[in-house]
Formats: sequence, structure tokens, C-alpha cells
Amino acid sequence: MSSFSESLFKTTPVVGILRGYTVKQVMQIAEVYADAGFTNLEITMNTPNALQIIEELARTFKTQLNIGAGTVLDAKQVDAVVAVGGQFIVSPVVDMAVIAHCVAKAVPIFPGAYSPTEIYTASKAGARMVKVFPATQLGPKYIADVLAPLDQIELMPTAGVTIDNLSPFAQAGAKAFGMGGNLFKPDLIAAEDWLGLKAHLVHFKEKLEQAFNSIKWYCSC
Repeated sequence: MSSFSESLFKTTPVVGILRGYTVKQVMQIAEVYADAGFTNLEITMNTPNALQIIEELARTFKTQLNIGAGTVLDAKQVDAVVAVGGQFIVSPVVDMAVIAHCVAKAVPIFPGAYSPTEIYTASKAGARMVKVFPATQLGPKYIADVLAPLDQIELMPTAGVTIDNLSPFAQAGAKAFGMGGNLFKPDLIAAEDWLGLKAHLVHFKEKLEQAFNSIKWYCSC
């Protein structure tokens, strides 16, 4: 297994989420994604042939992308992901056994949490960053409210993040974003419009950098 690269993660602090695409589609998407300057890619475990996809991605993009698995729900899945070269784990829930297993294996984990108690519990257990999920109904104000007393915790809003609310989320204190369909436009992928997808991703990255440029902690390194 290749080590998770903090430098890559911080270069573009977005975890792009792919679910349900074929091996061929994912490899093409990943090439466009990396070319557009993104650096972290998640394949959900409920995607057909997820482990095969993760293995091929890890082998092909080992110097360009951190490759991880999402929708991970138990320790066996963690082991399977690591065995094929996965570098980080994402879960939709706070499962203490999964977090502990990842910590023991020195694999960064991003567990999904909703309430302040879940967020604090996940962070204290060793989460690399806490995925606030689903962020659709919560919004930037929720992030700011949680971080008022828990400012030592890094939060990654996921689900409901769009090009239009990147800046409000960043200003509220979000340190990264988890994004699926708003990042990987399904219509462009279905049409195999790779030039269109790259143009969309480049524009998205520009908006991301604009959102973070005024934040003192941000470093595009």
C-alpha cells in the first residue's frame, strides 16, 4: 500500500466521490480529474467491482492521486481496500470499531457524523477529518456553529456542496469538501464529453481556490 499523501490532500482539499461507474468510465474520469488539478478520489464500496477499480487507480495514479474507498462499514472492508492499494477510508457513519481499526493500521479515516456529539466522538477516536454528512440541510451556518466550541476539529461537509456554496462553507471553517454529482456531472460522463468534464472541473477548482484564498490556514502546496 502507498502511503496517504498529506501534501496531495492539501493541494486540492476535495474528495471526489464516484459511485456506480464502470472500470472503464472511472479510469477515464480519473485521468480528466487529475489533469484538472484534483488530488483525492473515493470509490464507494457499493460500486460493482470496487476493489478492482481501486487497485487499478492506485497503480495508475499513484503519484497524482490519493485513492480511497467510501461507504466502508466494517473492518473486513478496510483490510480489503488496503490490500489492493487504497490509501484512505471514508464511512457514512461513526463506527468506533472501523475507526479503531484504521487508526491501528495508520490508515486515514473520514467518518460521517451529523451531531456535535458524533463529530467530537469521531475526532477523539482518531479521525483524520470528520465528514459532516449529509450537509444538504445543515448548510454553512451549522459548520460555523459547531466550530465555535469545537474549533480544533477539521470538518469536511459532504452532500449538498455546490460551486455556489463553496465560499460560504469555507468562510464557516470547512477544511475540505466531499463531492459527487455536483463535481462529476453525470450528463457529461454519459455523453463521454471528457473535454466538457475537464472544463467543468477546471472551473470548479478555480472557484475552490477563490473560496479559500482569503482563509489564513489555506496553503495550495
